[in-house]
Amino acid sequence: MKRVLLALLMTMVTALFSHAASAVIDISSREAKVLLDRNKAVYLLDVRTAQEYGDGKLAGSVLIPIAELERRVAEVPKNKTILVYCAVGGRSPFAASFLKKRGIQNVYNMTDGIVGWSRNGFPVQR
Repeated sequence: MKRVLLALLMTMVTALFSHAASAVIDISSREAKVLLDRNKAVYLLDVRTAQEYGDGKLAGSVLIPIAELERRVAEVPKNKTILVYCAVGGRSPFAASFLKKRGIQNVYNMTDGIVGWSRNGFPVQR
């Protein structure tokens, strides 16, 4: 009985850690600002529409609307840290999860989007 419980416990721990390693990392816009200040090589992926992007964007970001992401996924570098954002955090988690499933390892989702970024007083390129 003890061996069965120990085996079950080990299986659960292994599953927990393998899921954690494959999960998208959710961060706020404040945390994203720190990440970007520390790592200038982060690939900023904006998954909003072209019209939204034209209204304002994060400097250095690349627009791939979520509706086009599956077709254009090869444009996203696999060897860089990726920070995905949208307007308020509704679309970006889906895009970030999609990228993880496509084998991109370091994927961050900005949970409050460019609206949260702007509310914190961080720069938006117009």
